[in-house]
Amino acid sequence: MRIDILTLFPQFFSTPLQSAIFQRAQEKALVSFNIWNIRQYTHDKHHVVDDYPFGGGAGMLLKPEPVFEALEDILQGQTAKTDPVPIILTTPQGEKFSQPLAHKLAQHRRIIIICGHYEGVDDRIREHWVTHEISIGDYVLSGGELPALVISDALVRLMPGVLGSEESATDDSFSGGLLEYPQFTRPAEFHGLKVPDVLLSGNHAKISAWRREQSLLKTASQRPDLLEKACLSSKEKDWLSGLISGTNRETPSGKLPG
Repeated sequence: MRIDILTLFPQFFSTPLQSAIFQRAQEKALVSFNIWNIRQYTHDKHHVVDDYPFGGGAGMLLKPEPVFEALEDILQGQTAKTDPVPIILTTPQGEKFSQPLAHKLAQHRRIIIICGHYEGVDDRIREHWVTHEISIGDYVLSGGELPALVISDALVRLMPGVLGSEESATDDSFSGGLLEYPQFTRPAEFHGLKVPDVLLSGNHAKISAWRREQSLLKTASQRPDLLEKACLSSKEKDWLSGLISGTNRETPSGKLPG
């Protein structure tokens, strides 16, 4: 995959993209990053990229000219008809980023991310170029650089061969519509706190059932909104319904632990 990022602060990406999962993916030639400085597409001696909004209002807007020129240079005549490329604008007004959206974007060979800044961008950028407006949460950041890294990280870890174990990506929270189950490592007892016996049993069927039930419990407790779209069996739905109403202390496979 090729990821192009348009930004006013290219130095922001220097260290993150040379670290951890990003470095591993690039070393394996699974992803390439191209960071484009929007200021290089200005034509005045001060490299001005912002201006006041027509009609008044607080703050400044990112001007359309440098962004248009940058995208034309990056795409070099390529059009959506010949080879569709998702062009993402990071904005608090966008669709909230999610694991299903990450999976969709990861199917593309290339994506472009425009890092928003200032009070926003001239809307002609969005109207003419943008295919996806994405927000990483209901809060406002100083710029779109952090969201661009978040989106990139989520996509890179989905690439086969990047993670140490192919199961890691599928077991992550949200990958199956539920939060991830609790996990433990050695020692089996620490400060009087013990690892659940089922995880030490060696019985993989019981371990799998326990993990599923723990994912359901955690999701029902911490993110019940996710259950509406999660793929659940009728038995699991009945159990959760009884759990929420307080009429049920049984799991689909037996007594509720703890």
